[in-house]
Amino acid sequence: MELDYKQLSQVIKAISEEKNLPEDSVREVVEQALAAAYRKDFGDREQEIRVEMNLNKGEIDIYISKEVVEEVGDERFELSLSQAQAIKKNAAIGDFIEILEKPETFGRVAAQTAKQVILQRLREAEREIILNEYQDKIGTVINGIVSRVEGRLIRFELGRAQAIMPASEQIQNERYHPGQRLKVYLKDVERGFRGPQLVVSRGNKEFLEFLFRAEVPEMENGAVEIKAIAREAGVRSKIAVASTVPGVDPVGTFVGGHGTRVNAVMSEVGEQEKIDIVVWDDSPKAFIENALSPTKVSSVELDENAKKAIVRVPEDQLSIAIGKSGQNVRLASKLSGYEIDIMSDTSGGEVDKKAEIITSKPLGGQRLKKKEALESSLLEAIEEHGEGEKAEEKK
Repeated sequence: MELDYKQLSQVIKAISEEKNLPEDSVREVVEQALAAAYRKDFGDREQEIRVEMNLNKGEIDIYISKEVVEEVGDERFELSLSQAQAIKKNAAIGDFIEILEKPETFGRVAAQTAKQVILQRLREAEREIILNEYQDKIGTVINGIVSRVEGRLIRFELGRAQAIMPASEQIQNERYHPGQRLKVYLKDVERGFRGPQLVVSRGNKEFLEFLFRAEVPEMENGAVEIKAIAREAGVRSKIAVASTVPGVDPVGTFVGGHGTRVNAVMSEVGEQEKIDIVVWDDSPKAFIENALSPTKVSSVELDENAKKAIVRVPEDQLSIAIGKSGQNVRLASKLSGYEIDIMSDTSGGEVDKKAEIITSKPLGGQRLKKKEALESSLLEAIEEHGEGEKAEEKK
């Protein structure tokens, strides 16, 4: 297998058109591969070799860089002053001179090496150019098709490019299968040792904001805006919204008539994800009250320096304020930026531990008593069963 330079120049032009790659980029890849092939066949791997191709003539020039020395020790890397000055009149000791070589062809091994390098570099070049096209789309939602499910890693086809969605960017309990069409948020282009990689998300709060932007046209003209989002994807989200136009209800605008707008968003992220839309307030106390919706709040005590808040609620509202597994208070804390401790109106003194608050009477007391009673009756039943078996054995 020998390289046909004229045919190679035609292949470069064809690849450039087919892959939509700049001809200069393809030529540069081929030149680097030919330099590696020449070193393998005729030179040394340590040599500095540069290749120039003339695509019109189908010819190549090879330039070998050598150092000008007083006494030549290795002809592969050095040349004498007289040799150098024959090429370049003002050459001096210590200069590097490029010597032109015009090989007729390469050997079989070198040609095979060049072919492998060219294919690899072309794939890398194509990937780099495609990813650069998507650089401008970072921060937007695009349509993708699930191509593969590799454990907890999901691979997507995004037109000409591929992307990955790690487990941390997925919606909890959402199931994926090859061929599935989904909207994804293009989060980033990560550049690692294996090259650049598109990263997409469905579980981040930006995805939720972008979906609302598509459903609420009033956001485009600035009549309403999203001020903050706290999200636990697939479970529950809280969105703080505000209006810049007097008389416009921000919550109603985002919910839509008969809930059409919020329902459209929920159909995309999954009906199991509950979305609370609350009114933003510049007053931290008022905003914390709103963030804890649907809880009725009695009072809010703030520690501005520590960014902490103690919220007192009626005893019958305690479990609602905390939410399932502390979900409501946790999201309200993320939304407001304050660490929130919940207390019932009947509790006295300062809060010592969050665990004590969460297991206070409405949420924990009665349930714990029921649990203890159940465990006790279960133990008694086991003991009675054991005593009954012993009595039977004695008989």
